[in-house]
Formats: sequence, C-alpha cells, structure tokens
Amino acid sequence: MSPPASLAALPAPLYARLFGYGTRRGVASMILGMAAFIINDTLIKLASASVPTGQLITMRNIMAATLIVMLVVMTGQAAHLRRAADRVVVARSLIDVIATLCYLLALFHMPIGNVTAINMATPLAMTAAAAVFMGVPVGWRRWSAIVAGFLGVLLIVQPEAEGFNAYSLLAIAAVVFIVARDLTTRRIDTGIPSLVITLTNAVFVLLGALALSAWEGWVAVNLVQVLLLAGAGLFLIGGYLLIVDAFRHGDLATVGPFRYTGLIWALLSGFLVWGDIPNLLAFAGIVIVVASGLYVLHRERVKAREEAAANPGN
Repeated sequence: MSPPASLAALPAPLYARLFGYGTRRGVASMILGMAAFIINDTLIKLASASVPTGQLITMRNIMAATLIVMLVVMTGQAAHLRRAADRVVVARSLIDVIATLCYLLALFHMPIGNVTAINMATPLAMTAAAAVFMGVPVGWRRWSAIVAGFLGVLLIVQPEAEGFNAYSLLAIAAVVFIVARDLTTRRIDTGIPSLVITLTNAVFVLLGALALSAWEGWVAVNLVQVLLLAGAGLFLIGGYLLIVDAFRHGDLATVGPFRYTGLIWALLSGFLVWGDIPNLLAFAGIVIVVASGLYVLHRERVKAREEAAANPGN
C-alpha cells in the first residue's frame, strides 16, 4: 500500500520503515499516541492544583499551536493552511473542543485511574459505532475479546464508589464525543496534512478555553507550572498527530481496541508520579487487556487472509 499523499512531519522515513503504512502502522500510532496523551494528562494534572481549568488549557494550547505553526513552516506545508477551513476538519475540531473540555474537567476533579477507566470504554463505543454507522463487520470473537478487555480494565482500576463523582458524567460524555471525533477523522480528505488538522484542532480548543477562562478568571503562574504546560503542549501535539495517523492507516475495529494501552501508560504514570503500585488483580487485568488487544489484531489478520483466499483475483 502506498502512503497517503500528505502525511507530512509524522511519517518520517524512519517511522515509515519501522511500521509501514497499513494496519500495523495504525496500531503502532495508536499505542504511541495513547502514551503521549497520558503524559500530557499527567503534566497538566500536576499543574492544575493551583491554576483554573480555562487558563491551563489556554496556556497549553497557545504553546501547542505555536509549536505546530513552526512545524508547518519547517516542513513547507504553509500552502496547505487554507485546507484548515475544510468543513470536515472544522467539524472534527468543534467536536474535539467539547470532548477536551469534558475530559479535562473530569481529570482535574477525579483520580486519574478512574477517568482513564471510563475513557477505556471508547474502544467498545467505537466498535459499536463502526458497525452501526459504517457497516464495519465485527464478529462474535472480536466482540468477546473487546468485552474481555473491558473486564480487564475493571480489574486494573478496581474502581470504588467514592472514586466516581458527578464529574464521571463528564468523562462519559467525553467518550461519546471522542468516538464522534474519530469517526469524523476517517472522512477527512487524505490530501489534507495531519499537521493542518492538528493545528485547526488546537486553535479551536484554544478558543473554547479562552471562553471558559473569561468566566473563571486568571491567576499568576510560576516557572514550574509554565514548564509543565509547555511539556503538556508538546506531548499533546504528538498525541494528536499519532491518533490522526492511526485512523488513517488502520481499520476502526482493529485500531480502536488499542486505546486500552492508555490504561497501562496511566498505571505507569501513577507509579512514577504518585507512587501507586498495582496489586495482583491489576496485573491480571493488564494481561487480559493486552491479550485481548492482540487477539483482536490476530482475528483481523485471519479475516483478511480468508477474504484474500476467497477472492484471489482481487
């Protein structure tokens, strides 16, 4: 399969040589993208202790948008900026504004493990949406593996009632809008560079955060908070690019379940930053999550081979 015409910046020669341009590339980008998002979540949650939500998102996205503009210029894609006005790109960005605000408001008011647990329902919702709205065939084996993965998530997080508060409803809403955003990504013209999509997204979220900060107000920040937000912005860019790349290369029903790896990254972050150590049940859950994801990928390959054997002339 030849690469899409304008995946710019992200598909550097080394990355393309490692992962190619098919399903394997989509899965790799999803795993790395989830790692980037968890690092972003960790950094911005650390900074959120004393800075209002709107101000945090505004500062982070100013830095992120600045870095993206620099990448656009450095990679010679400035001529493509007019494609940012494409209606599908704009629709994706508007959806992501709502998803981002819902998710971060939940993140700032809930334990990171619980927010991540709710967010891990996204592959289930994605698979259902792909089957219902896009006609993607999903057999009982993959459904079973995905459900098993969700049970593994519960074993890892072991959520207690007090860990879920009113903000969990915002986390659930974020899942709905994330699914809508990712389905919209598949409809974007492949001629539009990923960096342009990412920049549009960052600008729209920035505008939404500015509106929120006008209501919340601003406070003085120190150097450590600025550095945390700068790092969050950098990883946010990487996450956006990788997720866009994942859904441009992989089948929704195959790539979606690998969002579960975000929980593994979250557990690692919890251990390194907050000293949380998973118990035996959590480790068992990790094994189930990874195994179910690998099985989904295996079933996709089996299905592809069967289709190829049934249609040798295609």
